[in-house]
Amino acid sequence: MKILMFGRGVISATYGWALERAGHHVEFYVRPGRAAAYGEAIDLDLLDARRRPWGRRVAGTWPVRYRESLEPDHDFDLIVLSVQHYNFAEAAAFLGPRVGGATVLVFNNLWVEPLTATADLPADQLAWGFPGAGGGFGDDGVLRASLLPVVFLGTLDRPPTGREQAVREVFRAAGFRVRENDDFRGWLSVHFAQNAGLHTQSLRRGTLSALTTGDLREAILATRELLPLVEARGVDLRRHRAELFPFTAPVWLAAPAMSLLLNRFPPMRRVTAAHANPEELRAVCRDTLAEARRLGIRVPRLEAAEPYFAATTTP
Repeated sequence: MKILMFGRGVISATYGWALERAGHHVEFYVRPGRAAAYGEAIDLDLLDARRRPWGRRVAGTWPVRYRESLEPDHDFDLIVLSVQHYNFAEAAAFLGPRVGGATVLVFNNLWVEPLTATADLPADQLAWGFPGAGGGFGDDGVLRASLLPVVFLGTLDRPPTGREQAVREVFRAAGFRVRENDDFRGWLSVHFAQNAGLHTQSLRRGTLSALTTGDLREAILATRELLPLVEARGVDLRRHRAELFPFTAPVWLAAPAMSLLLNRFPPMRRVTAAHANPEELRAVCRDTLAEARRLGIRVPRLEAAEPYFAATTTP
């Protein structure tokens, strides 16, 4: 399959490497002038947990292909769209008239209604998903990331189309386990709220890797306060019990378990220790708080953390 990764972010680069290793032809679309700035290869330091629970370290230089233009008559089979959520509208508007015959995998955090966010893209060519990877590019340009064994794919209350089934096969053949959800609109809202709850503490500490069990207790309680907001957006939380269990289980049990996962499990420790985009974290919290205020939902812990993510202040 011929695959285009939209942009050269952490998710695009990490999954681009995995999909190329699985035998696919992979290219990256980047803005004009970026290819020369990026160079001809990506330096990698990955922890690949697809086959080993504790991960296999992969370090080296990966030659990559870039393109700085995209015509509608291209021959890509799949375009993977994963950008910062506040850049999604711009990316979708650019890509809309250039999709051609490709399937577009929306592999993205979203708080805007999914069908509104993708209005510029052909609805019958979309697939919905979310990555199970994370990390960051260091100041030395090295991509330090973890590739987890699971990817999250779903539909909007209907069976998968032929295009979506083909996307699932691509990931399964590359060694990933696919976790399905048929209410992916709700799944995205739940995940966004979980992130906002967690980042009430990570922004205060300056990193996920420094969170104590007490910090995680507060993050869990902040997330619980956000669940009425998710429900007010029309999400049936009963359909997402598994995703919500770490935040609805007794906090005396959930906080130490989450601490153990984040600090002792090497692939997750790599994610928490890697350089992340702080503006994305702040924007998640700002957008969540703005929606809570619009709908009149009280979220005291998120409001108390506002000095750490307000657009005009630096704590």
